[in-house]
Amino acid sequence: MPTLEEVAKRAGVSRSVASRAMNNVRNVSPAKREAVARAADELGYVPNATARALATSTGGSVVLAVSNDDPTMFGDPFFSQVLVGVAAALDRTELDLTLMLASSERGQARLERLLRSRRSDGVMLMALRGDDPLNRLAAATELPVVLGGRPLNGEARWYVDVDNRGGARLATEHLLGSGCRRIATITGPMDLEASVARYQGFADAMAVGRLSADLVEHADFSYEGGARAMERLLAAHPDIDGVFAASDNMAAGALRALKAGGRRVPDDVAVVGFDDLEIARHTEPALTTISQPIRGLGQEMATMLVRLIDGESPTPVILPTRLVVRGSAPGG
Repeated sequence: MPTLEEVAKRAGVSRSVASRAMNNVRNVSPAKREAVARAADELGYVPNATARALATSTGGSVVLAVSNDDPTMFGDPFFSQVLVGVAAALDRTELDLTLMLASSERGQARLERLLRSRRSDGVMLMALRGDDPLNRLAAATELPVVLGGRPLNGEARWYVDVDNRGGARLATEHLLGSGCRRIATITGPMDLEASVARYQGFADAMAVGRLSADLVEHADFSYEGGARAMERLLAAHPDIDGVFAASDNMAAGALRALKAGGRRVPDDVAVVGFDDLEIARHTEPALTTISQPIRGLGQEMATMLVRLIDGESPTPVILPTRLVVRGSAPGG
């Protein structure tokens, strides 16, 4: 007798979608219902009564996989807000959410087994680096895949991102408008597309102002990384009067290093961050920053994936950013 897995494979859907289609459960598009019905007819598939009863009582599932093996990452304000957005969007469906840390070989193998088993309807991938093995897994699976952020190398069909380049340009223009001329930037890891785009936005604004974009230090989006990068900048370029840090955590670390180095903010050095996390409201002075819709990023990722599962063809989404002016760079 043919199996439900064989029906799903012929129909080009996951096992859970085939199960829901066979049992008239919601969240299956008409096109996928028709494909499953046609495959079942062609194969002569007859559902098992017990399996039918189980299937009608449950929904499907989707995976949120992160290229990181540190469980404390989910306590990071950025990722926790993304997760809140994903959960809010899925709350309107019958889809369950599975979280996976997939940076190690073991984690990647676990994810690959899950994708091959077709026990999931689709996957969302976050924090992919340029040579990330998850890019290969995403390309190999037949399941719908939505990326949180554009990949650094190659093209993704479905992704949700924010206007990183435009936001960084806006931050740098604000520093220029405040009268800063010796402006440095602290970037994130340059094998992430967001880090590259934010440096490009900084360079765009500096070029328009006919100024050098060579005052650069690289860090890792962390508080300590930002502090160390700021210390290096001060040692090499003590006449700096403005800093664009590509995350609020790094900007907060930069504020600590500036204070320790005897620089007043914003009188001696103005600082602008990126994210508008809660920490930006509690630094001294409060942080001028670029606000991005982090929770909205998660919501749009999950919504796009649900649309794909339902047989629609959504287009990539770029979310807007905006400047929030506080005490660390009040002018402009």
